[in-house]
Amino acid sequence: MNQRQLFLQHVGQTSEAPLCLNIVKAAGSKMWDAAGKEYIDLIAGISVCNIGHCHPAVVSAIQSQAADYLHIMVYGELIENPQVQYASFLAQHLPPTLHSIFYTASGSEATEGAMKLAKRFTGRSQIVSFKNSYHGSTQGALSIMGSEYWQQAFRPLLPGIVQLSYNSLTDLEQITEQTACVVAETIQAEAAVNVPTQDWMKALRKRCDETGALLILDEIQTGFGRTGTLWAFEQFQVVPDILLLGKALGGGMPLGAFVANKKLMDTLTHHPVLGHINTFGGHPVSCAAGLAGMKALLEEKMIQGVGAKEQLFLSKLKHPLIQSVQSIGLLIAVTFDSFATNKKIIDLLIEKGVFTDWFLFSAQSLRIAPPLNISDQDIEKACQVLLEVLNAL
Repeated sequence: MNQRQLFLQHVGQTSEAPLCLNIVKAAGSKMWDAAGKEYIDLIAGISVCNIGHCHPAVVSAIQSQAADYLHIMVYGELIENPQVQYASFLAQHLPPTLHSIFYTASGSEATEGAMKLAKRFTGRSQIVSFKNSYHGSTQGALSIMGSEYWQQAFRPLLPGIVQLSYNSLTDLEQITEQTACVVAETIQAEAAVNVPTQDWMKALRKRCDETGALLILDEIQTGFGRTGTLWAFEQFQVVPDILLLGKALGGGMPLGAFVANKKLMDTLTHHPVLGHINTFGGHPVSCAAGLAGMKALLEEKMIQGVGAKEQLFLSKLKHPLIQSVQSIGLLIAVTFDSFATNKKIIDLLIEKGVFTDWFLFSAQSLRIAPPLNISDQDIEKACQVLLEVLNAL
């Protein structure tokens, strides 16, 4: 059996028609398949590889840490230098109230831990989330996902979930003294880059303060410079009580985290002890990679170039078949008339060496979320190929 057949036979599938690209190498904003074909990567592992594939500093950090030790024991009891160093560095680049980092192995697990922390700290059980929101695929995260299409096959899910309309001021009145927490994406990524208003985000913060509900902002996809600032919430002058991180957090390695102040986080240490535990959260190799990746992001000033690269994309994304373009930084959604049209375009782009996909809650929209250090030349080439595809339809 060849690799494709083995893949289909033995690797759990997520769709009935997987792409089956056999990628054997990736560097910067490029990938290569087993036949040597080159692809410009406009996905970056769904905003994981913000600093590009196989950044030399990350590869070196992985190799160095792997030579010292890999896994030692379940997270949370031993002092492991990569965890400590990365947590300290993260805290230096977050608001003062967000200084205690609880590592997980993924963004979904970060969501689960934050929900537990909010319920434990407040003594309340109701959780508010928003329609067209995505916070992961585990049962708790799925319970607050804003789409019945994705939920219906797995019910019953968690009780006590209230779903509001994102960016609706009147809906905020449904946050009450019974609400443990409100979980919101700072930018609704999978809803084709739905950016809230400043007024709404500030009103959300204010309503949580009034009711004693904790505000949890999900920056799993939007953190680490994706939107043009290190954290998207900086653009709204609000600070969450709990912050969710993942994807780019590990520099390409699996890593997630929920972040709060120490007083809040310490409620997980008693009644019961081990209130939240995690075998592979904060894996030392992932932490070493993440720290190297974040330092590279900042030292190489990648975030400073995001705005200009966004504008370059926007200047090229003009065609009669494009119905709209939504963007914030290098998170861009290009919307067509239907999923059928979008899927045809995506398939043709991949055939011509440009790798992209669609959004969970907007299947008619094409995703552009490349490494933040993608070159202007690659942006222009990718857009040229897209326009050629559109002209041929």
